[in-house]
Amino acid sequence: MKLSKTIYSLAIITLISSINACTSKFDDLNVDPNNPTTIGAQYLFPYAVEKSVDRYWGGNTRFERLNLDGAMLWIQYLSRNIYSNEGDNYGITPTFYNNTWKALYNDGLLNFQRIIKETSPTGKTPNRNYEGIALVMRSWTFSILTDLYGAIPYSDAIKGTEETPVYTPTYDSVDKIYEGLLADLKLANEKLTVGGPTISGDIIYNGDILKWKKFANSLRLRLANRQAAKKSAESKAIMQEIVSDATKFPIFTSNADNALLANTIVRPSNNEWNEVMVVGSRTDWNVSKTLVDKLTALNDTRLGVFANRNKANTFEGIPNGLPDAIATTYLSTASTIGNYFVQASSPSFIMTYSELQLTLAEAAFDKDITGSADDFFKRGIDASFAQYALTTPTDYIKNLGTISKEKIMDQKWIALFGQGVDAWTEFRRTGFPKLPVKDPRAIFENDGVVPTRLPYPTTEYSLNKAKLDEGVKMNGTDNMKTKLWWAE
Repeated sequence: MKLSKTIYSLAIITLISSINACTSKFDDLNVDPNNPTTIGAQYLFPYAVEKSVDRYWGGNTRFERLNLDGAMLWIQYLSRNIYSNEGDNYGITPTFYNNTWKALYNDGLLNFQRIIKETSPTGKTPNRNYEGIALVMRSWTFSILTDLYGAIPYSDAIKGTEETPVYTPTYDSVDKIYEGLLADLKLANEKLTVGGPTISGDIIYNGDILKWKKFANSLRLRLANRQAAKKSAESKAIMQEIVSDATKFPIFTSNADNALLANTIVRPSNNEWNEVMVVGSRTDWNVSKTLVDKLTALNDTRLGVFANRNKANTFEGIPNGLPDAIATTYLSTASTIGNYFVQASSPSFIMTYSELQLTLAEAAFDKDITGSADDFFKRGIDASFAQYALTTPTDYIKNLGTISKEKIMDQKWIALFGQGVDAWTEFRRTGFPKLPVKDPRAIFENDGVVPTRLPYPTTEYSLNKAKLDEGVKMNGTDNMKTKLWWAE
């Protein structure tokens, strides 16, 4: 259950105050007996999780809503009925990529790293299960960052408070970062011990270590599969290792294992979309015509969860990229985002059983693992319907016809609705789903190219330019048309 942000905000303020003190060593701080100088993992962990997942799922500050004003539009789940220049036409402001970078590093990674340091065997409060879950979440957060920007500070990152601080970290290439993340997730699986030391403040799995192990290995499969086209032998070995030993490397086995942040009806721990659209009364988004057309053609009942029927009792979407004068004419007829996703307590998914099964379907189809691609495909689809308390319609899978890479990725796109960031990554990696021809009335920036990455923050140009320049060379160019390393 998502806990009160107030407690964690107070904790992080104390931590930040400590970091900004006039010393580079925590041990040298002047100690005030009336105030804590060490923040326990039980407080740091939920704060870091909530900040990172909220940023990934949406965020509620205008001009920097990563999911709502970026990925969900670019992958054509949603469209805008006004202010198309806020993402829908591929235009974003510097605050969008500046504050996404800042939040994931400062609010997420800094605190996950602090937990790892404090709970490691040489730390002040050794606890292999805290260390393990922080390793998993640090890996997840780094994976989001590198999939957004490309080369980023990784091996030298979050070292500003070390005994030998690093204030201008070097950049690592995406392939080197993936290599480190895959190793860390394997280490996390080894660290995590069922029946080992207890933990509290776990707002994802409530202290269930077996589920954390499943998440670590499922996430490792996600990353290995994403790099499979570039590191075939290595990725195949990693994936086969995991799927061949369920005891040593447990993975998700049902929707009960889904990694998610459970939101509450009490602000400020409510769902981010609820905060924006219900509490904030913003009505700027409708579902995209692309989504409506695709699911209507499939007779896919998930459409009734993703979208609300209009006054005519039908589903209608808005084409993406329409100028405001045209987009606003759809207001009376376009379907709004489904009620399930804007309730205060709607969960913020991080990774699901459905996604994992469709990833395994792709891996099996590509001959990277043994097993039936058709069976994984079916389980992935069934799990996605079940995630919303639906039953897969009779003949739905049969009507899809012979399995193909495109059909697997189409179903993953549907299953990832809401998780726009990961759906956008899969699109940039594979080219699927194939998006329809742009509406002739639409006007796009970025030369009409669906964004391929986020630009580096302006702060890096002013504070870390020499190292940034090296990172830019690793990608190619610092723009929103440069393909990242794993693009097939």
